Amino acid sequence: MLQLNFSPFPILESERLRFRKLTDADAPEVLELRGNHETMKFIPRPLVTDIEGALAHIKMINDKIDENLDINWAVTEKGSDKCIGIMGFYRTQPEHFRTELGYMITPEHWGKGYVTEAVKTLLDFAFNTLNFHSIVAVIDSRHIASERVLQKIGFVKEAHFKEDFYYNNEFTDTIMYGLLKRNFIK
Repeated sequence: MLQLNFSPFPILESERLRFRKLTDADAPEVLELRGNHETMKFIPRPLVTDIEGALAHIKMINDKIDENLDINWAVTEKGSDKCIGIMGFYRTQPEHFRTELGYMITPEHWGKGYVTEAVKTLLDFAFNTLNFHSIVAVIDSRHIASERVLQKIGFVKEAHFKEDFYYNNEFTDTIMYGLLKRNFIK
């Protein structure tokens, strides 16, 4: 079984981005991300509506890190400490050397290649430092931009589930993408 240890917290960098631990000081940015209809459009979770909700979200993320269960990072542009996104791994199954990738970034940073750059950095860490064997990404079938990112990085479509998720009074399709360590190209 995979043994995870996120202490000390791993700070990562890519060409243009830095990945650090979320803090309570990030609550306004977390509220901006998780409270925005546009960023949450394809994420079937209730909107965060106030700073207390943002702080609770940060605590939930950091509690999982402290328990060595899952890990998410605040994403910043190099040279700035402002959180522009949250990305990482959750629903980790250490007994199967498998985890699920999740990512979101503020709309003003869409279309700059940041998500692709960030995901490659996180995958490199997950496969080559944490020693995961496979990583899955589960997306809403209508989220074409997310699907393009996954395909560009080498994820393979493994399943398309028809109307398998009910949220906000509608049934939606989900698509599961997967990537094996041996197929990851940095």
